Amino acid sequence: MRSVRDRELSKPQWLLLLTCLPLILCLAVAYLIIYLLYAFLLHLAVRLFWSARGIRILYVYSNSPDWQEHIENEILPRLPQGTILLNWSDRKTWRWFGLSVILFRHFGGHREFNPMAVVFRPFRRTRVFRFFKAFRDLKHGKPGLLNRLEADFFEELRR
Repeated sequence: MRSVRDRELSKPQWLLLLTCLPLILCLAVAYLIIYLLYAFLLHLAVRLFWSARGIRILYVYSNSPDWQEHIENEILPRLPQGTILLNWSDRKTWRWFGLSVILFRHFGGHREFNPMAVVFRPFRRTRVFRFFKAFRDLKHGKPGLLNRLEADFFEELRR
């Protein structure tokens, strides 16, 4: 059985950690700067290429039986003209370096990205609406979260 003392770092390990710490901090700061520059360039691209044409919404959904009918009947018809739609079920046909796909990957993350809406607002923070949990609750007979989320989303579109 190992004691607490066995888990402590030895002097050479401490020396190595202290030697590497400045490098780790520099890499972390560099990563943060690159990430912020990347996010700034994405917002700039939206302003230059989309906002000039009146595009300010990216909507992502899929052909899931849990939400496809609701989205196609209740949400998509209410979206303004020029909304960019991405169907996750058709992702094999997406252009990897298209602006809409890059924005989806940036704002979508790795969880609960489908369905979702990204609303780009000039000179204000971009809003992301994730509908996955709301549709999961609806599937279990609880429409409250979906109703609130849709109301917030469409209120944001009126601004």
